[in-house]
Amino acid sequence: MADRFPTARYVEAMNHYIPYGRQSINQDDIDAVVEVLRSDWITQGPAIERFEQAVANYCGAKYAVAVSSATAALHIACLAVGLGQGDILWTSPNTFVASANCGLYCGAKVDFVDIDPRTYNLSVSELERKLAWAEKQGCLPKVIVPVHFAGQSCEMEQIHALAQRYGFRIIEDASHAIGGSYHGQSIGCCQFSDVTVFSFHPVKIITTGEGGMVLTNQEDLYQKLIRLRSHGITRNVDLMQGKPDGSWYYEQLDLGFNYRMSDIQAALGVSQLQRLDEFVKRRRFLAERYNQMLQGLPVVLPWQHPETESSRHLYVIRLKLDKINKTHHQVFEELRQAGIGVNLHYIPVHTQPYYQQLGFNLGDFFEAESYYQESISLPIYYELPVDSQSQIVTFLKKVLEK
Repeated sequence: MADRFPTARYVEAMNHYIPYGRQSINQDDIDAVVEVLRSDWITQGPAIERFEQAVANYCGAKYAVAVSSATAALHIACLAVGLGQGDILWTSPNTFVASANCGLYCGAKVDFVDIDPRTYNLSVSELERKLAWAEKQGCLPKVIVPVHFAGQSCEMEQIHALAQRYGFRIIEDASHAIGGSYHGQSIGCCQFSDVTVFSFHPVKIITTGEGGMVLTNQEDLYQKLIRLRSHGITRNVDLMQGKPDGSWYYEQLDLGFNYRMSDIQAALGVSQLQRLDEFVKRRRFLAERYNQMLQGLPVVLPWQHPETESSRHLYVIRLKLDKINKTHHQVFEELRQAGIGVNLHYIPVHTQPYYQQLGFNLGDFFEAESYYQESISLPIYYELPVDSQSQIVTFLKKVLEK
């Protein structure tokens, strides 16, 4: 019978556990939250507007709408651009399920475009091929959701050019990518998209505990997003269909949701945003240090597209399995047993049981599946000590050389 209790080695490893990502909270963050807790507004108040304006200014977008999560942001973004029953959404299979689920929430059909083998982002060449096929079949997508995997932007200029040709809307899933840039412009400026979505989960670049945001340059989308996050209700007299009965009056114009962020979260976000550049600078330093220390090992290092600057949310290596004597699973588990909190981003969405019930199968997207069989996310976060990073690399070398 297997030992039901952790081994001494495992317990020791957990006492020195290095997570793959974690938040960095300082006294300024704490003070900002306490100030809101002592104020008259703790739900939806002035801190949210400050946070929205600060993110919009940082990214160079006209409008920003703070919500309860990036999943909520994706959902209302889809609704705002008109995705509905019978429409089609395409996204990357190499992403968290929310990037695809948002289409299903709207009653649309979902399909995927395979990834580029270097960036692990949605492949523009494969997108172009699939769009030409879909046009002939009469099943073009209404929405494309390019996912900026690990903080590196997709090739948005080319995707936007295809949108102009084929008539689809673009929602950038930039959950990993605040603080990154494309063509010298901040990700989130919406130069080549209708909307951009950010995540503020604790393992992301900045955090609000839980939270997300939608950015856009289009006022009609902004007004729709504002309503959809709060039950579809407006107090704007100019948008009302009837004459107000009094100052208390409001109208529900859409079937919206309770996707609001609180002032408590927004205050944390405003404080965190002040350190965003510092966070990204440190992540890039750690990524470059990994690049140097991992040279010569039987792994593929992350590739940086020359037109982008990644925010380095993740640092993903791919194992050269034909050059080592272990399986992907063995390497992963030996690192975990040593207290190194490696992770795997992501299980291809189309291989999930729910999506297989929708008709997807193993083998549908070769590059995403090949990537999944070889990839490991190494720890990277602002407060990761260089000594701990060196320990990670040293142990990885031992694992790969055994």
